[in-house]
Amino acid sequence: MSQVILGPLRDPLLDDLKDFQELDQALARLGITEEHKNSIYALVAAVLHLGNIRFEENPDDTRGGCRVSSNGEQALTITAKLIGLDTFELRTALTSRIMQSKGGGIKGTVIMVPLKVHEANNARDALAKALYGRLFDHIVALINQNIPFQASSFYIGVLDIAGFEYFTIKFTDNQDIIDLIESKTGGIFNLLDEESKLPKPSYDHFTNEVHKQWQGHFRISLPRASRLKSHRTLRDEEGFLVRHFAGAVCYNTNQFIEKNNDALHSSLEALVQECSNPLLKKLFEAKNSSTTKGKLSFISVGSKFKTQLSDLMQKLEQNGTNFIRCIKPNAKMTDHDFEGGLALAQLKCSGTTSVLELMEYGYPSRVPFTELYNMYKGYLPPELAKLQPRTFCEAMLHSLKLNSKDFKFGITRVFFRPGKFVEFDRIMKSDPENLRAIVANVKKWLVRSRWIKSAYCAISVIKTNVNKMEEIANQLKGDKDALMKCVYEIQQLIDGSITKIKSNPKITANQIKDLHDEISKKMDSEMNMLKQKLAQQKNAEEQERLRKIQQAMEAEQRAKQEEQRRIQQEEEDRKLKAEMEMRRKQEEAERLRLEEEDRKAALELQQQLEKEAQDDMRYRKQLEQERRDHELAMRLAEESNGQLDESPPFVRKSEQIRAQQQQQQLVGNGKFDLSKWKYSELRDAINTSCDIELLEACRHEFHRRLKVYHAWKAKNRKRSTMDENERAPRSIMEAAAKAPTRAIPKQPDTSTSIDRYFRIPFVRPSNDPNDNTKRGWWYAHFDGQYVARQMELHAEKPPILLVAGIDDMQMCELSLEETGLTRKRGAEILEHEFNSMWERNGGKPYRKMNGN
Repeated sequence: MSQVILGPLRDPLLDDLKDFQELDQALARLGITEEHKNSIYALVAAVLHLGNIRFEENPDDTRGGCRVSSNGEQALTITAKLIGLDTFELRTALTSRIMQSKGGGIKGTVIMVPLKVHEANNARDALAKALYGRLFDHIVALINQNIPFQASSFYIGVLDIAGFEYFTIKFTDNQDIIDLIESKTGGIFNLLDEESKLPKPSYDHFTNEVHKQWQGHFRISLPRASRLKSHRTLRDEEGFLVRHFAGAVCYNTNQFIEKNNDALHSSLEALVQECSNPLLKKLFEAKNSSTTKGKLSFISVGSKFKTQLSDLMQKLEQNGTNFIRCIKPNAKMTDHDFEGGLALAQLKCSGTTSVLELMEYGYPSRVPFTELYNMYKGYLPPELAKLQPRTFCEAMLHSLKLNSKDFKFGITRVFFRPGKFVEFDRIMKSDPENLRAIVANVKKWLVRSRWIKSAYCAISVIKTNVNKMEEIANQLKGDKDALMKCVYEIQQLIDGSITKIKSNPKITANQIKDLHDEISKKMDSEMNMLKQKLAQQKNAEEQERLRKIQQAMEAEQRAKQEEQRRIQQEEEDRKLKAEMEMRRKQEEAERLRLEEEDRKAALELQQQLEKEAQDDMRYRKQLEQERRDHELAMRLAEESNGQLDESPPFVRKSEQIRAQQQQQQLVGNGKFDLSKWKYSELRDAINTSCDIELLEACRHEFHRRLKVYHAWKAKNRKRSTMDENERAPRSIMEAAAKAPTRAIPKQPDTSTSIDRYFRIPFVRPSNDPNDNTKRGWWYAHFDGQYVARQMELHAEKPPILLVAGIDDMQMCELSLEETGLTRKRGAEILEHEFNSMWERNGGKPYRKMNGN
């Protein structure tokens, strides 16, 4: 009641009644009738009341719908009345939407879908925006219709924009912030539109995408970087900080998704088209929606802004735009009240302070040469008016004796410091007497400048030759210092001549010519000498280059030959290793065959022994029977005085056969039975005999006795001493101990015996199991069945090289078959591999001898 008594609220600065009367009169002047104006006022009031409608969740709706709240019923009723709709129909259209399926007949099935609270709010806001926007366009169209001409290329448009950043300031580029907001690939508007089109958009996902897309960019940061405490409490997914030219602004993205949607579903639009308000019906008929029925089309606020902004910029670029910086003097909106801090902040944000700094240190006034020439050529005589625009400007400015810091010449125009162009204009438009003096100074400057240019050109030519001489001298490698000294002397001579000419105003042309001739003569002499030396040096360098090319070609040829030899050697090694592997497999198969034969022979021998044991038992029984028969016969002979038959005892056939075989074996091997020979007899036979079979038998006997000697020596010596003096790796000795004793096959002629080479690891025994100092390699060269050369290599010990016939007591006495090396995969190596290691460690080349 107190408010009713006091009346409506009043603002001392604003008079709403007066403003409304001015608006009404302005509309009337445009020819708008009272009825039309009332319709406009009704739509504006409808928009205001439409914004007061509130929604709440409907507990009776099982599908999650909403309803108009109790405090919004009055606004709903007023809105429906103003736009000419039924209250129930407006309520239904705001809280639900109609969807129509494609199937189920010609028109399909119509479904009423309830809206949630936020969806109803979006539909209400979209309707309000649509009403206001179409009404605004209608009023603009009425104003344009009342302009007395249809088209004109000349007009004045006023654009009032606060905080508009799109205009490019020449001294501050805003392109990075524009790209951040409007870029088609990753711009904030583009990311917001993409997020709004998702089935379930969320503001936190949108914010995270913005941070991810522009991570590390100077213009965008996290909310915690804000200077305001309230902004620092926001989480990273709730907002972002944008550093505008005017300052940093923190944006809370909580409602970005909702406010970016300008959708107006078709059921609500169709309802408005059926209203009783003729103006509103006309507005929506003029812009009939083409959206799909029943579908809530997505209309982005950001895309609308970019489209409208692009149209505005296109229009501004086609017109002559002038900017007026308006400064708000105070926040109270009162006159004659100027707040310095507020004005300074606006000047800084608008870049005015930067403009002043640029004017202080730069040249803000600029005039093209042609424009300046056309402006003042009428003040000068014809001979000066014929000058080129640039030469004319230079002559005028230099002849006026202005400070050279007050103006600068560019490519197409001249630049002036603040106020200097006005001073120049005042001088040019002074009295005729002063103008005659200016003309005389211009003529004098032209003559002097031409003389200076001529002299400068001459000096430049001379200095160019001197620079060329210096360049040639720097290219020379011999006597460089002496040649550079000559060039410096010529340079000093030129500088001294220039100083002499400048210091002597009475110098004659002949004297100048003498100085020039002296310099030219010396320069020609030195130049010829330098060119001659340079030619000699280039000739020598060319010869050296050709020699190096020849050497490189020869080296390349040698490298190719070496590469071919290497490839050929690798191919031969590959073939040899393949043959070695094949031979190893054959020997392995032969060993398995012999072992199988030995096994069968042992089995036959065991069976034979068992049979002989049975025969021996029967033989003994037969002898016992014969003995008893003989005793009985003797008793009977004694009793009957008869004679006894003394026949020889029964001898088994097997014993007779065995005796014969032993006798034949002794007879057959008697020629090579050297076990009874003395060492001196064996030595003499080896040194004097030419019988190959006897020499081979002597070799076998020597190695048999050496093997027996080493066995006796190992049996009667301490274990540690024996280990230190091992003649072969332990794996070879153990293989020889496990191998069955088999008769050595008959060897071919030593002249055709096969040489084979082997390499296996050799580990000397040590008290420390982790000690690797005694690990090495054992190399062996077998000439036939026995070792001809033996080599042992360790990392920290000198190599041990042994040769058969010299170091037999320290070498391996086992035969190749007994060592088992042929059965070890990868043990056999090539001849050149063994010989290279043998010669590298000081071994002498091997010469094969018969009987070795």
